[in-house]
Amino acid sequence: MGEPRPTLFFDLDGTLIDSAAGITRCIAHALGAMGRPMPAEAELRGWIGPSLRTSFGPLFDDPSEVESAVSHYRDRFERVGWTEHAIYAGIGETVEALHARGHRLAVVTAKNEPHARRIVEHLPFGDRFVDVIGATPCGTRSDKPELIAEALARLGLDPDDCWMIGDRRMDIEGARCHRMRNIGVLWGFGGEAELRAAGAARLAASPGELAALLI
Repeated sequence: MGEPRPTLFFDLDGTLIDSAAGITRCIAHALGAMGRPMPAEAELRGWIGPSLRTSFGPLFDDPSEVESAVSHYRDRFERVGWTEHAIYAGIGETVEALHARGHRLAVVTAKNEPHARRIVEHLPFGDRFVDVIGATPCGTRSDKPELIAEALARLGLDPDDCWMIGDRRMDIEGARCHRMRNIGVLWGFGGEAELRAAGAARLAASPGELAALLI
């Protein structure tokens, strides 16, 4: 038998699913409820990836208002927002192929873990992931270095035996914090310039390129 395949940590938003519609509609709902104007669309795309508190924080002086905005966001997300996404073309086939090749797969996301679990459970390839590691609802675990640390601890893994795959600088920076191999994906929300600036070791232009980069 050959060497065991590394475990692959996949980000969710912008890597497995295009969740822009659900996220931006929930942001609009939250800001409307708080009497705040809606940011420009280009700015909103930057909200996809960081934790909610990180994105809402600069808009409010009072931490209690941040919590209220998060609550309004989650209210709509739990009702309908979690369904408002599309699966990226080719990612399902890639997940299946990597699983068949012997990789253990997990999702590591800054999305609230209960929400992330609900989404992954409904993906046609969701059962290929051994676990979904997400942010705590209270926000005590929300940054990517913390989330990756939780994934490593929960699954009993060494960073040398893992790769992080994601579309935003937070994914790459989180991986590098743990000296973990990483791949930046170009079909999500970050873009090449952001990923290269974050120090992405490799870039994939399409899901079909991932398998060849995992060497």
